[in-house]
Amino acid sequence: MSHPYRTTGTSRSRPAQGYGRQRPAHGAPRPRTPSRPRSGGPSGEFALPVTVTPALPAAESFAALDMPEALKRTLARQGLTTPSEIQAATLPNSLAGRDVLGRSRTGSGKTLAFGLALLAGMDGRTAEPRRPLAVVLAPTRELAQQVADSLEPYARSVGVRTATVVGGMPIHRQARSLRQGVHLVVATPGRLRDLMERGDCVLDRVESAVLDEADQMTDMGFMPQVTAILQEVPAGGRRMLFSATLDRNVDTLVRRFLNDPVVHSVDLSEGAVSTMEHHVVHVSPAEKKAVATRIAAREGRVIMFLDTKRAVDRMAEHLLASGVLAAPLHGGRSQPQRTRTLDQFKRGDVTALIATNVAARGIHVDGLDLVVNIDPPTDHKDYLHRGGRTARAGESGNVVTL
Repeated sequence: MSHPYRTTGTSRSRPAQGYGRQRPAHGAPRPRTPSRPRSGGPSGEFALPVTVTPALPAAESFAALDMPEALKRTLARQGLTTPSEIQAATLPNSLAGRDVLGRSRTGSGKTLAFGLALLAGMDGRTAEPRRPLAVVLAPTRELAQQVADSLEPYARSVGVRTATVVGGMPIHRQARSLRQGVHLVVATPGRLRDLMERGDCVLDRVESAVLDEADQMTDMGFMPQVTAILQEVPAGGRRMLFSATLDRNVDTLVRRFLNDPVVHSVDLSEGAVSTMEHHVVHVSPAEKKAVATRIAAREGRVIMFLDTKRAVDRMAEHLLASGVLAAPLHGGRSQPQRTRTLDQFKRGDVTALIATNVAARGIHVDGLDLVVNIDPPTDHKDYLHRGGRTARAGESGNVVTL
């Protein structure tokens, strides 16, 4: 198979930035900072807040961070001694109680960048029924579950109880977990609002709130739920907003809910990562299915994206009939089905995952070296996040668009 067009790019980072401030006592009125000029940018793009005071210096190692020894030991057991760029830049500040606005490429370690700070603040604390101390919001069920799974060994090491609250699963079980008392809730906005309205979750003790993939939450119409949730979080708490992309849709959240945030941004406009190659393969519509089938039949795993649920189901059926271990993943399948499919793909029981954009955010699969856009994405952010399933954490990968 020839690749008539190929480009590669290298991400360039900007230094950590932020504002100095004194955090008010929990429950005290949250001081508002006068509106500041924003750095310029093309229309429709997010303009980063202008730096006033430098952030704390970046951490050179996890051992140097001011957090519980149990977390450091767990990191060491996981083979992690040196923080990633976004972890090094933001953790010293978030551990000190600062708000954080972070933009970084997918696979760069955003989950630990906010998760370690949350867990450090809850070490030794008591979990009260229905009243968590921290909440993480994610746009999709898969991302919420992945965040919870990633943080579980670290949470266990400091005695922090967590609950995952997402749609598609029995709400009464989630309500029971909250009534038993948890420190940290990882949730999708809609299901968390449902539990709040039922009285099963009250946010009056929340000291830290995190928005992961904030731009997708605004794109998917979650702004009313996100705003309603953050309004219930007491003033003076720490807020952190992370995403691989930021645009002006997020600007309202930043202006309204983040106070003097430390800003860390990796410039994504220069391309993805140096270990990722991008290919465009020109084929006629009649050839597309046959070309996709040949790619799917290769050795190794691949994620293939199409625009609609129906197209995903048809392609998965076609590949299975062709002898490829394929499975569909889209929002029309139940949550247990989606979870089972992802587990099979991660184990290698399924080698071709055929998906809509539901899999394009936050899903991490070790060693995935190929992503194929059977239907090209219509939005540059979708392209970024689809491709971000490969070349994660320094690994190499290829993105092919038909």
